[in-house]
Amino acid sequence: MAKSESIVDIIDGHQISARQWQVFALCFLVTLCDGFDTQAIAFTGPAIIEAFNLTAGSLAPILTTGIVGMVLGAMAFGLAGDKYGRRPMLLFAVLLFSGASLATAFANSTQQIIVWRFIAGLGMGGATPLVLAIAAEFCPMKSRGTVMTTILLGLPAGAILGGLLAVRVLPVVGWEGIFAIGGVAPLLLMIALYFGVPESPRYLARSTSARDQFRLMSLMQKITGLKSRDTLYHSVEEANLAPGVRSLFSREYANKTIAIWAVYFFNWVAWFMFLSWFPTVIKSSGFAAAQAPFGTVVVNTVFVVFAIPFATILPKVNPRNLLYLMFAVGIGTAIALANSAENWTLLLILAGGAAFGIGGQQLVLNFMVAQIFPTSLRATATGWAIGVGRTGAIVGSASGGWILERGGPSGFYLALIAPLLLSAMCLTLIKSESRS
Repeated sequence: MAKSESIVDIIDGHQISARQWQVFALCFLVTLCDGFDTQAIAFTGPAIIEAFNLTAGSLAPILTTGIVGMVLGAMAFGLAGDKYGRRPMLLFAVLLFSGASLATAFANSTQQIIVWRFIAGLGMGGATPLVLAIAAEFCPMKSRGTVMTTILLGLPAGAILGGLLAVRVLPVVGWEGIFAIGGVAPLLLMIALYFGVPESPRYLARSTSARDQFRLMSLMQKITGLKSRDTLYHSVEEANLAPGVRSLFSREYANKTIAIWAVYFFNWVAWFMFLSWFPTVIKSSGFAAAQAPFGTVVVNTVFVVFAIPFATILPKVNPRNLLYLMFAVGIGTAIALANSAENWTLLLILAGGAAFGIGGQQLVLNFMVAQIFPTSLRATATGWAIGVGRTGAIVGSASGGWILERGGPSGFYLALIAPLLLSAMCLTLIKSESRS
């Protein structure tokens, strides 16, 4: 007689297998390529301005259209991933942003660049919730925070790699060459993804087809190392909800969905307002222009450095309480920055505090979404939350200059308090809970 075993119990009870490590590594490479392509327009912006004889303001539509694509991509691909499978939609998302980036290298007008950046944005925005859903469902609960955070760090790592590469090769290959690299690398990665990333076992467990059940048995054998053919695998009992945005607003999840979206939105308003305008604010504070980029380097470096050890505690603490602490640090940092005057050392220390207290919430929020929502909604919930967050990023990036002009550096820093406080207030609506 066939026995039935829980996928969650098996994954949580076994050491992480080579097959799982392979999946995590490939997910990290996706975010690495994603981060490179996301920031490619920033690296090449000055060269594009010169090539097409543009004003600085004319670059804004090119910058914005990619973010709009990311918003829509995160929402659409998250939804499609829950309905049609994480694996095929991830392959499509990578194909989309790699192909569009490669096509950008052959654009001969700014209108073409705008179109290709929008399409690339769809793929870049769509890839993130899919790799997070895959990682969450392949990973034991005790290691989920660390694994998900490490995969997300591919985004800033890709941006850093792209910046270093651009410095060396941009004078040689031009702006077109940067986009060619950003297109070819993920196209090659797709070969590894096709053979190396299977469908999520929990997604397969929801299917009634014999083919998917065979794929599930084969996958679980590779994870456990056991060759038993008389075992039926099932996922944990979860809410029987159809994949789709409507299910996010079911009786059980509506309040949580709205609250999480609000937290994401206001937090990303503050984070991207700070991140986008920090170098300009530094210069406006009286520091030398050459010092301004160093502030952003410090913020990103601190973000990466604290993220890994910080992630190890996520499964062991109440994430909501941790977020309250981070918002308190963020508000305190904003007040201190407003009074930092021209003390360069203090400014850099506080920039590190901002990485934790203004930007670090992203790590906890993505982990929290994976805990709250069931398998049938996980990619949709993640994708739409990130999409709403990116909408906040647009608001923050667009409003920062207006606030700086009217309030000066001190007013700019103090303005960060409002979205941080609103985000913390929305957090009170989310009940702490854990879902394996």
